[in-house]
Parts: sequence; C-alpha cells; structure tokens
Amino acid sequence: MRILITNDDGINAPGLEVLTEIAQGIAGEGGEVWTVAPAFEQSGVGHCISYTKPTMIAKLSHHRYAAEGSPADCVLAGIYDVLDGAKPDLVLSGVNRGNNSAENVLYSGTIGGAMEAALQGIPAIALSQFFGPAMDGLEDPFEAARVHGAGIIRALLDKGIWTSDDYRVFYNVNFPPTPAAAVKGSRVAAQGFRRDTSFSAEAQISPTGRRYLWIKGGPQQTPTAPGTDAAVNLEGYISVTPMRADLTAHDLLADLQARLA
Repeated sequence: MRILITNDDGINAPGLEVLTEIAQGIAGEGGEVWTVAPAFEQSGVGHCISYTKPTMIAKLSHHRYAAEGSPADCVLAGIYDVLDGAKPDLVLSGVNRGNNSAENVLYSGTIGGAMEAALQGIPAIALSQFFGPAMDGLEDPFEAARVHGAGIIRALLDKGIWTSDDYRVFYNVNFPPTPAAAVKGSRVAAQGFRRDTSFSAEAQISPTGRRYLWIKGGPQQTPTAPGTDAAVNLEGYISVTPMRADLTAHDLLADLQARLA
C-alpha cells in the first residue's frame, strides 16, 4: 500500500512522527509511506489552498518533503508533484496536537488535508489527539493515538463505508484525553457543538505601544450533546465521524423551495 501523510502542526511536529509510525505499520512490508507536510505550523487554516501565491517545496530525505503551504496544498503537492500524478491508496492527516471534535472541525487544517484527499477521490482519514487533565504526567501525550491508531485505521479500511460519489466520505478520528490503557473503545459519533464557548479575539498592547489581536479558543473540556464526538471523547472513547465536504443543508431544501415558490 502507498500512503501519503500530512498534518497541520508542521514537518517537525511530534504527532507527525506518531503518524509515520502508524502509517508504516499499515503500509506493511513492501509498502510506501510518503510525507508532505507544512514547513511551518498551519493550525486553523481549514481547507485553505495557496491559490494566489507559489508553494515552495523541499526534499528533506527519502520520501519526506516540506512545503510552504497548507495541509491541502501539501496533499496537492504530494499527488501532482512528489508522486507525479500517481495517486496514493490512502491519505492520513495528523496526528493533530489537540482535538478536532465539534466546531473545531470547521477550522482544522488537519481536516482540510483529509478533505482535499477525498475531493481528489482518495480514501482519507484525519486523526487528532484530544488533550486533558487525565494526561498530566504522561511521558508521551500521544500515547492513546500511538497505541490505538493502527487498529482504528485497519477497522475503517476493512469495514468502513467508502463511497465513490462526487463528495466522497472521509473520516475524522479523535483519540480521547486519557492514557492508552484507559481508552474504552470506539464510538461512531456525529459532529457535536460546544455551547456557551467559541473562538474569540482579544486585544493586546505590544511593547512598542501598538494594539494587536490574538485569536483565542474556548474551553475544550466542554462536552457536546450525548453521543456526539467531544462527548464520547471526554467519556474515554475514540470518536469516528464520517464526513463529506458538501455543506448543503439538505433537510431544508424542500421547505425552502415551497416557501420561495
């Protein structure tokens, strides 16, 4: 199996090292793992592509490249430049430093990389490690992902639903904020929504007296509705969420047509 991996935390991120280990186990003897990851951190860029500026790319070592762009850029660079148009069998994006459950999905570059792969017709899985107090003192904060990552990917490859329609399904996997031994299993879960918390902007004054803004995230330990992604993560389960890039509110189409007729 030929696997392309990327992330949004950057080429030197520890989560990418974890994903490399996982991918090598999945690819198996005689398989190939190719890495094309951002040269610098790209957290929060979503499905951004560098459409108006060039993407510089450099080969760092055998099958390992850094691109000055977003995770979606890296997937495109991997397919059309590094692999010269030969699509990989699987794209893995992560392992993200922090969860991509609930509304975080909409901002996530990790998700953006997997989404671009799906738009290119390639099976794709995004993987993220939820952080929390139960992990305090762990030598390896990615322990849950490292231990359980290969198993959940193999289960999805063997038993997951992989569509061939225009907006193909891809998967969002979040490992719970617990030690690996405390993981209770996995749950298929819808994307949730953290109420009473959101991203915001906070003003600061620089040492030179100039005003600037920091974008702030909200509390991450807030559970979503029962059975949805962040809720099951906080209960100790790996969440598995099937996703599509189609943003249409299909449930409203007929009613809206009737209202506007």
